Amino acid sequence: MAKHTKILGEEPIGSLLLKQAVPASIGILVMSLNILVDSIFVGNWIGPLAIAAINVVLPVSFLIAAIGLAIGIGGSSVFSRALGANNYNKAIKVFGNQISLTILSTVLLAVIGLVFTDQLVETFGGKKRIFDLAKDYYVIVMYGIPILALNMMANTIVRAEGKASFAMIAMIVPSIANLFLDYLFINVLEYGMKGAAWATTISYISCFSFLLYFFLVKSSLKLKISSFQLDTAIIKEITALGATSLARQAIISVVILIMNNIVVNISGEWAVASYAIISRLLMFILFPIIGVTQGFLPIASYNYGAEKYSRVVEVVKTAILYSAILGIIIFAVIMLLPDLITQLFISDGGQLSDLERQINAQVLQETPMAIRIVFAVVPIVPIQLIGSAYFQAVGKAKQAFFLTLTRQGFFLIPCLFILPNLFGLVGVWVSFAVSDFCSTIITAYFLKKEIKKTLGLKL
Repeated sequence: MAKHTKILGEEPIGSLLLKQAVPASIGILVMSLNILVDSIFVGNWIGPLAIAAINVVLPVSFLIAAIGLAIGIGGSSVFSRALGANNYNKAIKVFGNQISLTILSTVLLAVIGLVFTDQLVETFGGKKRIFDLAKDYYVIVMYGIPILALNMMANTIVRAEGKASFAMIAMIVPSIANLFLDYLFINVLEYGMKGAAWATTISYISCFSFLLYFFLVKSSLKLKISSFQLDTAIIKEITALGATSLARQAIISVVILIMNNIVVNISGEWAVASYAIISRLLMFILFPIIGVTQGFLPIASYNYGAEKYSRVVEVVKTAILYSAILGIIIFAVIMLLPDLITQLFISDGGQLSDLERQINAQVLQETPMAIRIVFAVVPIVPIQLIGSAYFQAVGKAKQAFFLTLTRQGFFLIPCLFILPNLFGLVGVWVSFAVSDFCSTIITAYFLKKEIKKTLGLKL
């Protein structure tokens, strides 16, 4: 077994988690900054409705791309446990099956997505003046979605192989490419929404090129033609665990669909732009906590496979501690600077129409309060993220799936159908805080119970 995989079971947990989490956090930060700055560029150079248009496209494109992430996370758990048990042949077979499964599923769905473009764009909130902008962006981005799915899948294997720094670079490459191309296509060449879409799609290709280089030159994994032949038992194991990640993204897509339609019906197009800003922050602001979670997964999986249960419990405790500290810092920033954050997305340039200026003013007035409400319980969210990730790491698919559904499926979506009827737009924002609080309590209970029952240890 390669040295870089053995350290997952030998090195002190604190330093090991930092080695895994810091590169993951940096990579996620750059990728999240890419999404954030992309939205800032679009909002300032095209207009506030353009931000809303991208928010309409995201749930469709990311749902398909999330299949790659789900196959990656589900497969990396199987992959890491196979390495922990010294079963290299199975690990290689898992990776080959992940590639085949990702290509087959995402290409099929991308084709279906393109066939039903108009219906999907409108269903996900692309109404009125938002529709044409959203359609321009959607069609071009959809061409690159299978490539994005492959990137997301492969990145989890790079990390599971113990090479977190390469996984970080793989996320940085497309982010830098996208920002440069955004400036070129939108600001210099003035291609508008189509320019933003092509910048995004080409950035996916740049990431794929780097990952291809990594697996051909730097990786210790040596794939064979037979590795790509689908194996029913492996696919079943991958999909059972990957269903958790896919369910999480599917529910996110459903939430965005519901949110876009609720807010536009309550308050109009400006509210969709306001929610678009908040959704970008939800992707961006938790990057260090998500980085800790990504670093936690291969360590927990490997040591569970090697039956080093005391190390499993130690990494759970350490991951929760690190991410809770980060959560408190994030909470402080959000509560202190919501006005400044909102202003980043808004242009006051002379090219704006009177309608766009009116939308901007409304967004500036209402969004800061919404941001504070949505992120009100951020300090305790790490327990929910690490807790649900634990069940994925140790191969407990049913429990991981259940806990994934709690936050948005069991709490957020029902709240969105109840609270806005009572409190209007404020009820929409309160729904996020309520769901975060309730799901965290439930996850903490099941995590503590599972560790005591299965590992015979206390958390």
